[in-house]
Amino acid sequence: MSNAPNPQSPHPWWKGAVIYQIYPRSYQDTNGDGVGDLNGITQRLDHIASLGVDGIWISPFFTSPMKDFGYDVADYCDVDTVFGTLDDFDRLLERAHALGLKVIIDQVYAHSSDAHAWFAESRQDRTNARADWYVWKDPKPDGTPPNNWQAVFGGPSWTWDARRQQYFMHNFLPSQPQLNLHNPEVQQALIDVMRFWLDRGVDGFRLDALNFSLFDPEFRDNPARSPAPRNVSRPFDLQEHVHNQSHPDLPVFLRRLRAVMDEYGDIFSVAEVPGPQPLKEMRAYTEGETHLNSAYSFDFLYAKRLSAGAVAASQSNWLGAPDEGWPSWAFSNHDAPRCVSRWFDGVDESIRTKLTNALLFCLRGNPILYQGEELGLPQAEIPFEDLQDPEAIANWPRTLGRDGARTPMPWFEAGPYCGFSEARPWLPIGQGHAARAVDVQEAEPNSALAFIRHLAAVRSGSDALRYGDIAFQEVSGDLLLFHRSYENKTVECVFNFGDTELTAPIAGASPEQILVSVGFGGAADKSVPPFSCRIARL
Repeated sequence: MSNAPNPQSPHPWWKGAVIYQIYPRSYQDTNGDGVGDLNGITQRLDHIASLGVDGIWISPFFTSPMKDFGYDVADYCDVDTVFGTLDDFDRLLERAHALGLKVIIDQVYAHSSDAHAWFAESRQDRTNARADWYVWKDPKPDGTPPNNWQAVFGGPSWTWDARRQQYFMHNFLPSQPQLNLHNPEVQQALIDVMRFWLDRGVDGFRLDALNFSLFDPEFRDNPARSPAPRNVSRPFDLQEHVHNQSHPDLPVFLRRLRAVMDEYGDIFSVAEVPGPQPLKEMRAYTEGETHLNSAYSFDFLYAKRLSAGAVAASQSNWLGAPDEGWPSWAFSNHDAPRCVSRWFDGVDESIRTKLTNALLFCLRGNPILYQGEELGLPQAEIPFEDLQDPEAIANWPRTLGRDGARTPMPWFEAGPYCGFSEARPWLPIGQGHAARAVDVQEAEPNSALAFIRHLAAVRSGSDALRYGDIAFQEVSGDLLLFHRSYENKTVECVFNFGDTELTAPIAGASPEQILVSVGFGGAADKSVPPFSCRIARL
């Protein structure tokens, strides 16, 4: 079942599309090594299509030493053997398209792996053909690094290399050297990578940590954050990141990428833009019709609490001004703790899952649904001896780490590994996940899985929810009331995120007008029960 929009629609396929994110290591293992693979994704595409989503985004599956589990790419144009082969990818793509699903893949342009052939050549000396493809700098006279920049995963952003007698830059792990996108040859090499995958038939790209791709070529020191945060787990958090990232020339490169994508039709492009104040960059990266289509920030991904004010503030940044890009939204992903545990821990699991997914599907923009959110999977607790995430290991026990959101998908309640693999998985099955397995929920008409299918069908059938404007009617504490409108159609969405009954100026609605209801009372009642929502046609 596909929710592909009407081919007569004036909108491109991706506008308002629901995208399902797959973390391939943890989706389905088919060769018995405990790690998910591309054939596993192909095997489970019927499940994904049954959700009613429009497309899938697959996290990196490229050749990699896996020091950062695929976000350290050693060959941008091949599949790592742990995931399969290029032929496996082609079969996945063909099957997805047959089911009406678009396929979006990750691209990591800020850095490669130190195992990439480009870096192997670059580090040999200062005169080779790729000597300037990475960021190299001489030490200060006292031998210390060129400046004070700090890496996301801890320690300086500089590592000494004796062959060149220089430091090389890395914003993340030392094994992830920074590509020099100020070099036109590097930009062209990455454009060639994009063409490689477009020629194979992919439908879009998610650009990882995009604002880390360009840096200050004068290498000025970052200023200290003021006031300094307390109880930091990494020196990175003590700086304002004004020079090591977010250079204003980046949109020029994005125009080159967009021009290539436009040669292939409606190719979807969405940028991940991390940071505490990403709005300016998101606007620059998606402005008009010559940059990327969309971007998403971490507004919701690390929020410890869900409030009506936070939702309204985030949405109000994207109201459809001229030349404004189209937003995307994610509540959970492979980097962030699962939202149901962050926002509604202790609340009835069925209610909290339905409430978060209903909100995600009602926002103006593209919902990005992370694998397992359709089951309401809570965040898993991973003991130190089972940790795989380098950041979590380095900062134990100060950071939660990313492994708790990366545990294997539970397909069957029975069996030691819930149908994910016949071998011990690379990460353990999450606590309580077996009871929320796909086969369990398939048998329950009121399950989270059944709800997400209904929700996707409602959104697909509503131009107001898919494309419409958003207007806030009431934002107070835990109460959120807004309208989504398109042409002459309006949908009213009301949410109560708290444990107290509230009163709201909601419209009267007949049973036929109510599209979605979670924990709600009478159709004409102005009261909004605790932890409830209602979506209705006006």
